[in-house]
Amino acid sequence: MSSNLRILVACKRVVDYAVKIRVNAAGSAVETANVKHSMNPFDEIGTEQAIQIKEALAKAKGNAEIIAISCGPSKSQDTLRTALAMGADRAIHVETDDELQPLAVAKLLKAVVEKEKPDMVILGKQAIDDDSNQTGQMLAGLLNWPQATFASKVELSEKAMTVTREVDGGVETVKTALPAILTTDLRLNVPRYASLPNIMKAKKKPLAKFTPADLGVDIKPRLETLKVVEPAKRQGGKIVASVDDLVDKLKNEAKVL
Repeated sequence: MSSNLRILVACKRVVDYAVKIRVNAAGSAVETANVKHSMNPFDEIGTEQAIQIKEALAKAKGNAEIIAISCGPSKSQDTLRTALAMGADRAIHVETDDELQPLAVAKLLKAVVEKEKPDMVILGKQAIDDDSNQTGQMLAGLLNWPQATFASKVELSEKAMTVTREVDGGVETVKTALPAILTTDLRLNVPRYASLPNIMKAKKKPLAKFTPADLGVDIKPRLETLKVVEPAKRQGGKIVASVDDLVDKLKNEAKVL
């Protein structure tokens, strides 16, 4: 394992996973006003992985610097403070109230990568609000870096990493040189809770602010959402008296046979 690493970790602010999602009155998006937000769970896993890498390096007399980054409104700083409390060393906030689509986020991250020169960029495989699963792959393409996605196990060696990744047929193991992009899957680790002392210390850790204009990035959306609707409510089930009744209803009512 390389003795010194710089790791950039993406931390997106999303509606909390436990909140029941509602469509706003205009039917244009999910309602986010007065709704609890938290760090995207896959990004929490990415932050935890960066911290575990740093801890492993410390045991080997090495060092790692973890930089947490979030793109979005001013309240995204709360998400960054969570990452700092977990163990990140410093944070970068790219502040904007405009809609950010995956390509725009990838371009913003690329601009920051070019400034910070990290050895790894870790992202959650997807965000639970838009479920796009695109930003990590787009960033790898923009940087022309190798990528290892859907990681369930990560092992670092000298300027390389071996990643076990989840695929449809099971698991696949890949090895790639650094610098590289890593996206995290659910079974990679269990994120730690931030302790109260670390939450207090996080308030004093450095947090730099930029705007998309500062980074020279055009974040204009390429896609337009025309309408957002809730799924149809499920109808109650029915008890049938016999197999013949079941077949009849599947054929004539559900029309699936």
